[in-house]
Formats: sequence, structure tokens, C-alpha cells
Amino acid sequence: MEITEKIKQVASIVEIASQYTTLKKRGKKWVGLCPFHSEKTPSFTVDEEKQLFHCFGCGAGGDLFSLIMEKENLTFPEAVRFLADRYHLPWPESRQTSSQTRLEEKIFEINEKALAWFRHNLWETPEGQEAFNYLKGRQFSEETIKKLRLGYALNSWDSLYNAFKTSYSPQDLEKAGLILRSQKGGEFRDRFRGRIIFPIFTLTGRVVAFGGRTIFDAQPKYLNSPETQTFVKGSLLYGLNFTKEEIRRVGELVLVEGYADFASLYQAGIRNIAASMGTSLTPQQIAQARRYAASIIINYDGDEAGIKAALRAVSLCLEHGLRTRVLLLPEKLDPDGYLRKYGPDRYRQLIKKSYDGFHFLLRHYSRNVDLGIAEEKSRVARIIIDEIKRLPDPLVQSQYLQQTADFLQIEEGLLRKIIETESRTTQLKTSREEEELFCPAEKRLLQLLFNQPELLLPLANELEAGCFAGLPSEPVFRCLCESLKSGRALDFSQLQGSIRPGLLSYLSRTLQEEVPDGSLGEALDCLNTLRKVSLQKKLKEIQREITLSEKRGDKEKLTALLYQKHEITRQILTL
Repeated sequence: MEITEKIKQVASIVEIASQYTTLKKRGKKWVGLCPFHSEKTPSFTVDEEKQLFHCFGCGAGGDLFSLIMEKENLTFPEAVRFLADRYHLPWPESRQTSSQTRLEEKIFEINEKALAWFRHNLWETPEGQEAFNYLKGRQFSEETIKKLRLGYALNSWDSLYNAFKTSYSPQDLEKAGLILRSQKGGEFRDRFRGRIIFPIFTLTGRVVAFGGRTIFDAQPKYLNSPETQTFVKGSLLYGLNFTKEEIRRVGELVLVEGYADFASLYQAGIRNIAASMGTSLTPQQIAQARRYAASIIINYDGDEAGIKAALRAVSLCLEHGLRTRVLLLPEKLDPDGYLRKYGPDRYRQLIKKSYDGFHFLLRHYSRNVDLGIAEEKSRVARIIIDEIKRLPDPLVQSQYLQQTADFLQIEEGLLRKIIETESRTTQLKTSREEEELFCPAEKRLLQLLFNQPELLLPLANELEAGCFAGLPSEPVFRCLCESLKSGRALDFSQLQGSIRPGLLSYLSRTLQEEVPDGSLGEALDCLNTLRKVSLQKKLKEIQREITLSEKRGDKEKLTALLYQKHEITRQILTL
């Protein structure tokens, strides 16, 4: 039995959906406010028997894997792993999985030994003494250096490669991101040279990658490992392995940009911290933060680039339901520079005075804008409304609408009217698109095959690719045919990754409809109708080509096309 099937046997979509919204039983189904968009009237429906959900407001839909993927910002494999871990199901090892696991374990092993080598360089070599003096000059204590397991990469082209080449192949070292192949001669050289090394850890403390800070004014100033089998940029928050319990205890995370910022705050005893490693904050990083804190303080650099990064971070955090504040340090200082200049006590005082995240957005978007000009005020108001519409909590949304009305001196009722009108327009558009997606025979055949999978085998010889060519549901039927050929049981979760989300949502809605059971004969009638639709489309295409051939005087092609038209017409008449 596949792991997805095992999960579906023990997991309840009602239980999972109830983590994100309150559900009430209504007939055979469960209904509640949609966890994916703000609404006042419940339009989110969960079918416990079919293990499917659909929102009639925003169009979101799918199975329990889709729900976890959307709410936890996970890929399908990550969602399967998430649910398997939650229900304590053993993870199966296929040949491919075993091969991938072996490679991952080898990279972890190489990284751990590389870290030991970097630390040896820092503590046991003359060049490392210079690096240590650099860190001392930045006011980092020996205790902090050891606690964060910092190291040093020698300022040599190939010192790491030479130290490791007897134990590991160049290909493995390259896959770990530690060496590069030079463009001339195919020689290998070290990625990190003359840099303080900040190891990057998983939440469980395994070395997954490295960040390096030059001490020789080389460019770039900071250099990170490339993406590898174990490391995906934007998927981790630096330092969270050291600070997650303190963040959980405090209930709040202070987010900074860089390694030095993190190290300075950590040394100062401010431990509810993590760093986004200089990159724009990602949904995956927010998902990590939400495991430990309900609110976040964005403390990026005080320059213009830092302010723009903070703006994006605040917007993303609010969209994912995190209470957000912003700490802008004076004199365009970063946290490391501020602590060295003014000390931790002044920093703690500034934390208490940090801006509310939404107010930060209001002030930023209205900065250098003459709100006395109606058109300018309207433009700012609509930008803010777009931000508010993405908030998941309708109560928070309502509060922010009040604050926007007060700040911009606009009637609150007018703002609510704008947002409700736009919401209705979106829902009508979604509804119209959904209504037009499947033709009746296409829709009914899908319901029959998914609700009564015993009909699939008798229809095996009838399910030809030509029946579904050009239909919106063509990818779904293609997956059904592949499932049939491989002898696998029909499973909605198999569609994940192969079907675009919009089609998956509409399929979920279609399968939740209360419809009577059908027969093999009805399924065959649907198939014949789809064959006829497909042939009629071909006939139209051929007629267009006939018209073009007549205009060009291409008699040979015209003769062939007329024969095709006759043959297709004959097939239609026999159905």
C-alpha cells in the first residue's frame, strides 16, 4: 500500500481543516469560513466521505494534501512527509528514495567534516589567528564563536579540495557546494577562500550549508553555498536551531538579515532571533517562524534597501497571519553596528518602541504623497486595500480598514464598499469560469469514474486519448489512463503535481456534488458524446484547412482533406 493511501486511511480531512477554521455539520458535509480568503458567509465545504474540500467563494479545492500544501506552504512530497510524521507512519524507501537518501547523507557527512576542517583552520593555523583577531575586532567573544561553531576558510585556491580529495570524489564535493570547476582546464578550486565561515544548520542541528564573510575586502562580501540536495535557498532561517526554544518561550521572533547581526544579538543575550540570510523573506521561512511564534519583529538594515526588504516582509507576514512590527534603527545602522555603538540596553528599548507592521505600510505608501490631491489619496487607498484583501482573518481585516479610514481621512463605509464590490466581482468571475469549464458529458464521466472506480476496468479499452484531446479535463483523464495501465488504484492524490491547481480545485468541486450512482451504459454514452465532440472539433479544423487550400489552389491537399472530412463525418454518424 502506498504511503498516500496509508495517510488517507488514518487522517481525517475534517480534523485537518478544523485546525484552520471552525466547521459545522450541514447535512452530509461540513461548512465553515474559508481559511484561504476573508469572508462573512461560510462558503468552504468539506466532504468527509470523499475526503475533498472546495470553497465556492475563492475556488480553492482539493484533497487533504492540497489543504496542507496551501496552508503550510509545502510541496506535494513535503505535505506527504508532513502528514506521515504527524500520524507516525513509517516512510517507505524506494530505490530512488534510497539513492537520494544516500546522496543526502553523504553531503551531510561531507559538510560535517568540512565544518571540522574550517574550525581547525580558525583555531590551529597562523592564518586562522588573523581571522580570530578580525572576529575579536568585531567584538565577538570566544564563547560566541565556539557556540555558533564559526570557522575559517584558508585564503588558498584549493586547500579544502586537497584535504578532501583522498576521501571524496570531486563530483561529491561539487554536489556539496564546496568546490567549483574552473572554466579553464577543468581544474577544481575551493568555493570559500579567505572567509569567516558561518555554518547553516537544520532545525535538528545538522550542517546543511555554509555562509562566508570575506576578511580581505573581496567581492561579494558575503557568499552562501549554492542549492544542493540538502539545501534550498529561502527554505531556512539561520540560527533557528539555536534559538527556537527561546522564541517559543517569548512568543515573538526578531528577524534580522545577516549572520553578523544574529551573532551580535545572540552574544548580547537577545536570543529570540533568526536571520533570513540576506535574501527576501519567503513563505517557507514564514512557515518555519510560525511554528514557534505568533508575532515577528522585522529588523532589517536601516538603509533604503533594508526598508524595501522590510516592506515586502511585512506584507508577506500579514498575508500569512503573523502579527508584525518593524524596528528601524537610526543612522541607517544594521543591528550589529547599532549594538557595537550603543549597546544591548538601548536596543531593547527600541524593540519596545517598534512600529506596528500595518502602520509601517500606511506610512510608507503615503510617504512623499500629497494626500490633499484626491487622485493621489485614491491611489494610496487602493494599494492599502489590496494589502488588506490578502489578510486571512476577517476581524483583523476589519480593524485595518478602520485604521486606514482614520489615517487617510476617508469614510470607512466607502472603503468597505470598494473591497466588497471587488470581492463580488472576483467571486462572479470565478463562478463564471468554473461553470464553463467542463461540458456535461465530461463532468458526468469524471463523477462516475471517481465515485464508482469499479467502472474503470470495464472501460479500459474504450478510454482512448483521442476522446479527451483538447478538453479541459484532458490531463485528468491522462492520469486515469496511466493509473489503469500501471495497475494502481484510482487516487485523487496521484493528480497532485500533474494537474494545475485551478483544474484540481474545480475537479474537487465537481466530485463533491450530490449525484446518483450511474451504470456502465451511462459511462459509455458519456464517452461516445466526448468522441463526437472531439470529432466535431477535428471537422471544424479540417473545414478551415479546406477553405485555405481552395484559396491557394492546392488541389492535391484539397483532395486529401475532403477524404478526411468524409471519413470523420462517417465516424460521427455511426456514434
